[in-house]
Amino acid sequence: MTEPQPHIAIAILNFNGRSLLEAYLPSVLATTYPNRSVWVIDNQSTDDSVLWLQQHYPGVGLIKNAGNFGFAKGYNDGLKDIKADYYLLLNSDVEVGPGFIEPVITDMEADKRIAFAQPKMRWMRKPEYFEYAGAAGGLLDPLGYPYCRGRLFDKLEIDAGQYNDSPFVFWASGACMFARADAYWQLGGFYEYFFMHSEEIDLCWRAQNAGYKILACGKSSAMHLGAASLQKESPRKTLFNFRNNLVMLARNMPVGRLIWVLLLRLGLDGLAAITFLLKGENGSAGAVFNAWFAFIGWFIKKKVNKYPGKRGFKRLDGVSLKLALWSRYIH
Repeated sequence: MTEPQPHIAIAILNFNGRSLLEAYLPSVLATTYPNRSVWVIDNQSTDDSVLWLQQHYPGVGLIKNAGNFGFAKGYNDGLKDIKADYYLLLNSDVEVGPGFIEPVITDMEADKRIAFAQPKMRWMRKPEYFEYAGAAGGLLDPLGYPYCRGRLFDKLEIDAGQYNDSPFVFWASGACMFARADAYWQLGGFYEYFFMHSEEIDLCWRAQNAGYKILACGKSSAMHLGAASLQKESPRKTLFNFRNNLVMLARNMPVGRLIWVLLLRLGLDGLAAITFLLKGENGSAGAVFNAWFAFIGWFIKKKVNKYPGKRGFKRLDGVSLKLALWSRYIH
């Protein structure tokens, strides 16, 4: 007798995203994986997205959070009410193909060490290119800067099949993240202080420190519109990116390495702020300094479960030897 396929719950976090649900939810419902359910977790939207969903897709599960909790707490709260073997955390601006789930679940079922995985992510605006949020799997450089196979900071590669393999990587994109449900909860889910940005990298780092693996599945792909929540040039996005990256390093990097990395990052982030000023992006320049003040406030504040415990770096999958800043802006 053939064993039943594991159940996968596709969970789409929504905040005022009626137009995105209208455009991309049909592709999710057209997926061919048989043992799946589709859910929308709503972060207390103020548009008509909830009413629209109830009227047009009554068969889609709906969970209403008590507020706009961002990505991290939004998913943590919403997923508590969803029972499944796997979660697929999917941005509302992602379009998927009918059979994109099967290759990923096949790989995860074959290796129980894999806690999180992602498909290749391409950019909907220029479909031949990889997409910023995840590309072909996430890496981390020696100074703690995240980048991707197929994307180095803002430089995107054309997908010419060069990443059709399925290696272990450092992190999987939260825009389209397959998660083993028991591993997700064993690790405590996303760290809610982040609100949004870097939470999936932090979770994957903790997963690797706990002995799990992160997979980039080159046999599957999805299309991502991108910047649906915050525009790339948004000072708020800059704040989250810089602040959360520093917090992530403090939570997971070995202390001896962390000290000298933070000293270097202080100077490099200062250069980034100056670059923003020279480009006339005063808001983003201020956001870099605010990020450091926020990080120091987080660091000195007494809080339970601030640090997850085990720390690791060098021997983890997806730790790159090349300096991302050097490769992109100097070399």
